[in-house]
Amino acid sequence: MNSSKSPGLAGFGILKNTTCHTEKKISVFFSIIFMTVGILSNSLAIAILMKAYQRFRQKSKASFLLLASGLVVTDLFGHLINGAIAVFVYASDKDWIRFNQSNILCSVFGICMVFFGLCPLLLGSVMAVERCIGVTKPIFHSTKMTSKHVKMMLTMVCLFAVFIALLPILRFRAYQIQASRTWCFYKTEHVEDWEDRFYLLLFSCLGLLALAISFLCNAVTGVTLLRVKFKSQQRQGRSHHFEMIIQLLAIMCVSCICWSPFLVTMARIGINESRLKETCETILFALRMATWNQILDPWVYILLRKAVLKNLYKITRGCCGVPIINLHMLELSSIKNSLKVAAISESPVSSRQINLQPLSSTGQ
Repeated sequence: MNSSKSPGLAGFGILKNTTCHTEKKISVFFSIIFMTVGILSNSLAIAILMKAYQRFRQKSKASFLLLASGLVVTDLFGHLINGAIAVFVYASDKDWIRFNQSNILCSVFGICMVFFGLCPLLLGSVMAVERCIGVTKPIFHSTKMTSKHVKMMLTMVCLFAVFIALLPILRFRAYQIQASRTWCFYKTEHVEDWEDRFYLLLFSCLGLLALAISFLCNAVTGVTLLRVKFKSQQRQGRSHHFEMIIQLLAIMCVSCICWSPFLVTMARIGINESRLKETCETILFALRMATWNQILDPWVYILLRKAVLKNLYKITRGCCGVPIINLHMLELSSIKNSLKVAAISESPVSSRQINLQPLSSTGQ
């Protein structure tokens, strides 16, 4: 009954002796709440990002906004599809034998879990790489990172995530109903076959690699922005630096905190499942932590915008009793100025002209 090579009966053996129990009414209630909040949050973030994209369509920020919109759209469909299936399972009293005789629903659920889990992580790393190139190499970014190239990257990331999600089906390995009977994923109990371990390790390694790339690129971007700020000493760049650094830290922290428990747990099961005593509650808690990432992601773009940061700055300075000084810098759209400064700093011809300018003025 537990054989992963028999799709019609995959996972049903686990339904008889499961020790993981969830309250039906509470679980349905929280599933509906999470799905609704996620859909509303991502819809609001999409509206904000698309409005900003229309404003910056011909500017360097457009590529970042396009990638961010793709990430939020993925999170939206993840909440919509996975949430709807989860609510149906809870509402049906988790009676998989009754509504999943051919294992079609479990296969669809597993594919969606892998795709909508892996795709946002990969998109987050691509966004981090794009921001790193845009800040460290602005000339290359402005000439090579066009909207066409960004759309191609989005398509490639989605196709790669689809391939990883369909890989077990292509290898005639069915997705398994998990011990909680509320979701489907790779086989996580009695993992003995090398291929079952491979899928778990592939998913977790790709996710952890995406987080590592995001961390490194965001760190390089933050250090570069600070160096440009102190080197140029132009007040126009402060709002852009402040907004970008806060967003980078928020995105990085949310992804690492939410996804690390689930990815590490799957990696541990794939490496030495026979020695582990991971309970169903532990895996389910790690899964819910990962789900929170799709809820918190859009709020990074909703809350950590220049207008909101400006109001928070006013409130903070007012509460501290310090008079607010020259907030005109927060009104300026300074991404162009920051990129100009970075371009000038890496251009030897421009730096030579800047150094010769005061000599010519003294000679006159």
